[in-house]
Amino acid sequence: MRGYVPGEQPRGGRFIKLNTNENPYPPSPRVVRAVTRAAGEDLRLYPSPCADELRDKAAEVYGTRAEQVLVGNGSDDLLAICLRACVGQGGEVAFSVPTYFVYRTLVEIVGGRCTEIADPGGGRVADALVESKAPIKLICTPGSPYGEPVAVEAIRRVAEASSGMVVVDEAYGDFAGRSALGILDEYSNVVVVRSLSKSFSLAGARVGLVFASSPVVRELIKVKDSYNVSRLSSAAGVAALEDLDWMRANVERVVATRERVTGVLRERGWTVRDSAANFFWLDCGDLGGRAVYVILRDQRILVRWFDEPGLRGGVRVSVGSDADMNRFLEALGEP
Repeated sequence: MRGYVPGEQPRGGRFIKLNTNENPYPPSPRVVRAVTRAAGEDLRLYPSPCADELRDKAAEVYGTRAEQVLVGNGSDDLLAICLRACVGQGGEVAFSVPTYFVYRTLVEIVGGRCTEIADPGGGRVADALVESKAPIKLICTPGSPYGEPVAVEAIRRVAEASSGMVVVDEAYGDFAGRSALGILDEYSNVVVVRSLSKSFSLAGARVGLVFASSPVVRELIKVKDSYNVSRLSSAAGVAALEDLDWMRANVERVVATRERVTGVLRERGWTVRDSAANFFWLDCGDLGGRAVYVILRDQRILVRWFDEPGLRGGVRVSVGSDADMNRFLEALGEP
């Protein structure tokens, strides 16, 4: 198999990183204080196997019960747990493409097979999945690399048409302002995966949350690693969820910068897709995506180019601070 290759993480020199959808702003000061407190003598002890304090806080914040929450080492860990629990050798997993490429890797790890459905565009990703008979379906909303959201009503239609699990990956959900959490009590086959990496600025802490029916969470717990979330990460997650105003303020800043920058690019003649995430897709025209990637990297600005069919002609650009995005605009120039 071919393993998933994350975005480039430079080790030396000062780069403007617009390639891995990290938040340009720091987490809440409460997070720093909480992690400092947690980094004491108790580090010699194992953490709570299910990160109970964080489960309780997540249930309180998102309006569920603690037994409906599972905490993971980032959302990737939780996606792997879902597939480990539900996909046997040769089991089918359906998702639209292009999407988050780790899906393909995670399915191959558990011996499953991917049914990749071409995204029809126009927000009709879920409609394409309704017709699939696959027992497991993955929906990324807003999706990567385009940032297009999927309507909750469309997810509802997939859930109604599916006998198996429908996993809704909402890693960028806070930037879109919509969520499938509200339909969990209606559909026991819906699992919502959230991440604290992007909107809460905790990419380095690796904290993810699954929300599902209590019976489903009980089954998922059986196949997770024994202690999959550290004491430090759990403390960071609790503190972040206690300061929603900080997160929301940062989200508003990122969205405002995204709209300003994409507006400037369109005025210059670049083609930019609408996005509901903290990144956008830039069509590089005759230049091609790799050429633009190289031009920017030579100026110490990193964007994400995918060597994949249908994606080689553009790049995905994470939204950085206003200063970083001004530098990006200057380096990119005219099409």
